[in-house]
Amino acid sequence: MSTIESVLNETRIFPPSTEFSSHANLPSMDAYQTLCTQAQDDYLGFWKKQAEENLVWHKPFTQVLDESNLPFFKWFDDGELNISFNCLDRHLDTQPDKIAIIFEADDGQIIHSTYRDLHRRVCQFANGLKSLNIKKGDCVIIYMPMRIEAVVAMQACARIGAIHSVVFGGFSAKSLHERINDAGAVAVITADEQVRGGKNNHLKATVDEAILMEGTGSIKSVIIYQRTGNDIAFNAARDIWWHELVKDISTDCEPEWINAEHPLFTLYTSGSTGKPKGVQHSSAGYLLGTMVSMKWIFDYQPNDVFWCTADVGWITGHSYVAYGPLAMGATQVIFEGIPTYPDAGRFWKIIQDHKVTTFYTAPTAIRSLIKLGPNLPEQYDLSSLRLLGSVGEPINPEAWIWYYKKVGQSRCPIVDTWWQTETGCHMIAPAPGAVPLKPGSCTFPLPGIFAAIVDEAGQDVENGKGGFLVIKRPFPSQIRTLWGDPERFKKTYFPKDIGQGKYYLAGDSAYRDKDGYFWIMGRVDDVLNVSGHRLGTMEIESALAANPLVAEAAVVGKPHEIKGESVVAFVVLKGALPSGKEAIQIVDELRRWVVKEIGPIAKPEEIRFGENLPKTRSGKTMRRLLRTLARNEEITQDISTLENPAILEQLKQAIK
Repeated sequence: MSTIESVLNETRIFPPSTEFSSHANLPSMDAYQTLCTQAQDDYLGFWKKQAEENLVWHKPFTQVLDESNLPFFKWFDDGELNISFNCLDRHLDTQPDKIAIIFEADDGQIIHSTYRDLHRRVCQFANGLKSLNIKKGDCVIIYMPMRIEAVVAMQACARIGAIHSVVFGGFSAKSLHERINDAGAVAVITADEQVRGGKNNHLKATVDEAILMEGTGSIKSVIIYQRTGNDIAFNAARDIWWHELVKDISTDCEPEWINAEHPLFTLYTSGSTGKPKGVQHSSAGYLLGTMVSMKWIFDYQPNDVFWCTADVGWITGHSYVAYGPLAMGATQVIFEGIPTYPDAGRFWKIIQDHKVTTFYTAPTAIRSLIKLGPNLPEQYDLSSLRLLGSVGEPINPEAWIWYYKKVGQSRCPIVDTWWQTETGCHMIAPAPGAVPLKPGSCTFPLPGIFAAIVDEAGQDVENGKGGFLVIKRPFPSQIRTLWGDPERFKKTYFPKDIGQGKYYLAGDSAYRDKDGYFWIMGRVDDVLNVSGHRLGTMEIESALAANPLVAEAAVVGKPHEIKGESVVAFVVLKGALPSGKEAIQIVDELRRWVVKEIGPIAKPEEIRFGENLPKTRSGKTMRRLLRTLARNEEITQDISTLENPAILEQLKQAIK
């Protein structure tokens, strides 16, 4: 790691305009540096001030940080608050009639919800949950379309102290089943169907299939939002319609005052083993992180119309849809559909119609939209935009330039944000009124975030050299543990051989240039980043290996112009090596199998067959060789330790 050097030489610099900086929350590098210096000089005092100024406390905290049980840090631990109160009730006296959510359905229907209305709906649904005996500390799975109701469900759980775990609506029954079981969930909140791109996808049927699988005995209730009204299976002993649950129920619900460290949610993310990781976040520290990043990175202003395109099934949809914007009292857009339906101008039309000022999306979407219509944004009035954002993976410089010129009309800063499910909010990203931008760089850490790049021994590396990206000091929004697996949490994120178990290990490699700017280079473990979604190679390999035809499989990623990375699978079949039509048929079958087992996002772009895999004599699969093969590059690495070097020629053949 310590000898990796970047091959990217990006020299273009885009300083913030005087006009933007003059109104920004952090208007200059001096203002940014002042906050960083405050955090450096008095770390606990810095975060104490932020927590007191941003959060509404029911019982004030007296201890800022408890480090007595490393790495299980506790922030503001003796304080009490409620997250729903901080997102909704706090605004009722000052702006009850401000639009909280502008919702646009797949078919173009528009619904506006004020803070008063959203508060009423959350309280009513929270009372409905309580009527089902769902209480503080219970876990509730949310498997919903991207609609206002998904946010209502999340906020209602927070209001009563229930722990929610949102599962992306594109995941299969098997993936949902695994998450239900690991969380020990008592209820599932879902819909009859979801509608995306003019197509109906069955959610309730998937929930039924998941619950019928062995070992899902914890579910007592399934609450169904009626999205399409099409026929579904209905179990009267367990199922209840959302509208029936809240019928004639009170819209007053006193919030449950919880400890600052009470779990707000768990969110499952792929790891380098087959079992998904239940990332557990606290309440106060997590919400504080979303709020300060809304101020510093999104430069939130009261007149903004904020649009984060992420689904609530991912951390971005938690932090910058369900929580951060509402805690700030913002108006935000929520969109049910996809960027290409009914045509490739859908995103641009939404920005135009709703006068969006801040637009936050993934490089995958940006690359797709470039391909579908590089000049299409010019056909729409995007003059309302003042800030653009990028999330999910590093954005390549040329896509950055297109985004800047065509969408932002060369006047909107781009905040390229590096963070993770585990960090809860932005860690490294430019304060847009202060930091000169370099296309492809996430620039500098937020004030109070002590990011660094180290070698295998935990020693800082010099600028220009690659290494492990770490955060050296605990921060309020960080992961607290892995649900039910504290040992895995310690081993994964706070390894003893790097920083003596005190550094948060991100799992990404990075380097800093001569100006100190951070550049993310990629994952250091076996996790792929497909369309901004983290997928464990072991999870996909396990799914392939479960197919009756497959003896063994290895999965790697290769660069993809749209997705960032695509999945390439190397498969050893139990039978003879296939060819021709038979090989194509097996490829199609294995792709369908992976979709069924995990979901469409994990479907291999390529499948290659071999009589075996390239292994060392000790039996270890040489993944670096597979990555070279997947990229169709010449093998220059040492293959002297291979047991079967001849297999490499066989695995060069791709069947798409």
